[in-house]
Amino acid sequence: MEPVQSLSDLLSTSQTGTSVEVPGRLARTFGQSTLSTTLPMSKLFSIYEIDLEVQRQLIPKNVSRLVDYVLLYLDHGQNIYFPGVILSARGAGRYDTAGEKYYLSPVEKCYVVDGQHRLAAFRRVMETLQGNMARAKDRREYDRVEEITLKLRKLYDFPMSVMIYLDINARQERQLFSDINKLPRKIGGNLAVLRDQRRFYHIMATRLVMEHDVMDRLPTDMFSERGRGGEYIFAYSLVIEILIALFEGRLKSAARNNGYHYSEQELDEHLEQAVFYFTTMLRYLPEPDRGQLCWSENLQIALALFLHEEAFKTLQFNNYSLEYAMKILPHVDWSQIYKDDEKDRLPRRSRIMKAYQYIREFFDSQHLFLISDKEDAS
Repeated sequence: MEPVQSLSDLLSTSQTGTSVEVPGRLARTFGQSTLSTTLPMSKLFSIYEIDLEVQRQLIPKNVSRLVDYVLLYLDHGQNIYFPGVILSARGAGRYDTAGEKYYLSPVEKCYVVDGQHRLAAFRRVMETLQGNMARAKDRREYDRVEEITLKLRKLYDFPMSVMIYLDINARQERQLFSDINKLPRKIGGNLAVLRDQRRFYHIMATRLVMEHDVMDRLPTDMFSERGRGGEYIFAYSLVIEILIALFEGRLKSAARNNGYHYSEQELDEHLEQAVFYFTTMLRYLPEPDRGQLCWSENLQIALALFLHEEAFKTLQFNNYSLEYAMKILPHVDWSQIYKDDEKDRLPRRSRIMKAYQYIREFFDSQHLFLISDKEDAS
């Protein structure tokens, strides 16, 4: 009798026929063995597990937003896209080279490296539907049972791209998770097309940059989800943050109106106002340059927060009030905002709010003396 070398060997000999079968092809990724496959959510639910020593705690707000996205598919029939999930097998399972299939016993799991919030959203929708199903059966609401059954079937059949690292350990998982979530993410052509599935301000930012000449003077990196190349003034994510600050007076994390459902009229109206905002901004600030503090990320968000208050003094966007407030900009000494090493030392939110407060106080105390166009004030 051959000795048992691992838990996988033991399970494969004692529980033949009960393994979970995962079709896929082996490859080498960053020097490690990986399996690439596409799985229905029903099978993916059965093979993954969360290791909290590798993963951060779930952010409920992020899960709720992803739930809304999944419901676009179930309730409204819209196509949705999710980046692939990355798992780590930690040596579990066995791969059949001839059949190009990977086998996991029922007690073996793959650990999530990237995709925790996506999987949590799908699981929450599944559990909600299962609860609704039980209540509908209790009440003998058979039409409702049939409706929920169809949604559950769609959810279980939803295909998710999966990459499984077969031979990395927990320390390597933590490093991989850190790299994935900190480095800028380049967006391929297929993802650029799928941007029409995004939320209101994401669609608005894309159309603003792609369709309006004013943004030619503010080169924006549309090929990175995070960060920007050296030749760009703005990052795609920064344009979204500026728009949220301008139209809501909030930071991105607190946005209220960044939903999936909106009218074309609403989008066109906001785009027209955004074009006016950036056109006027270019008139009163120095020529865009990454070396100019006023064009830095934190200052641009702070300016949008301040100018929101001025533009919406009458509870609706007012071009005259906005332009009047912008006339203070040439008089601001940007170098006085941060003292010593505050620009590098303070947390991002603190830097934004410090800049906003400086601009707000400067305007309140100086605009009557520095802005001479009295007719604009009315």
